[in-house]
Amino acid sequence: MNNSVGNTGRVLWAGLRALLVLTVITGVLYPLAVTGIAQLAFPGKANGSEIKDASGRVVGSALIGQSYEDLRWFQPRPSDGLGVNSVNTQYELILSGATNRSGDNEDLVRWVTEAKAAVVRDNSVNGYTVKPSDVPADAITSSGSGLDPHISPEYAKIQVHRVAEKNHLTVAQVDRLVADHTDDRVLGFIGEPRVNVLELNVALKEAAKG
Repeated sequence: MNNSVGNTGRVLWAGLRALLVLTVITGVLYPLAVTGIAQLAFPGKANGSEIKDASGRVVGSALIGQSYEDLRWFQPRPSDGLGVNSVNTQYELILSGATNRSGDNEDLVRWVTEAKAAVVRDNSVNGYTVKPSDVPADAITSSGSGLDPHISPEYAKIQVHRVAEKNHLTVAQVDRLVADHTDDRVLGFIGEPRVNVLELNVALKEAAKG
């Protein structure tokens, strides 16, 4: 009996020591090491890929889209007022996802039709006309997460005339902003060219001040 109790005690003590050692290694040392390496090697990404304006104020993250009610700004994919074809209607971080409606769903068809008409109407200014066939898919459909911060260069370009007019800039100036903030495919072949809307609007704000 005494041997049995002693053996049990030794096993429990060994298990407790293993638990304490593994807790320190995996719960303290490993997270600290990973955090330290991330801060040294990728400080921007480790801290949320923050975007700052010219004054140094953090205005958002390069990873999360934002909605813009004022048409003086470049508009993101429709996760806000235009096309409510996402379960996330205001780029809220607590919620992500798409409606998963089929392509022939009546509500989705109506949302996309209304969104396309709004894009054509809002961006046809000063003799510049946007044709329905010119409207790219990302201008009228939300992303799978509803949080995508990027739009296609094509969608950015059809907004140039409207943005230039409302900010009292030339079309050439705004065209240059779009070109400067267009990222190519990752490694030259992965994905598609894209424009980060928040970064572009931060640059637009500075250009409009000048």
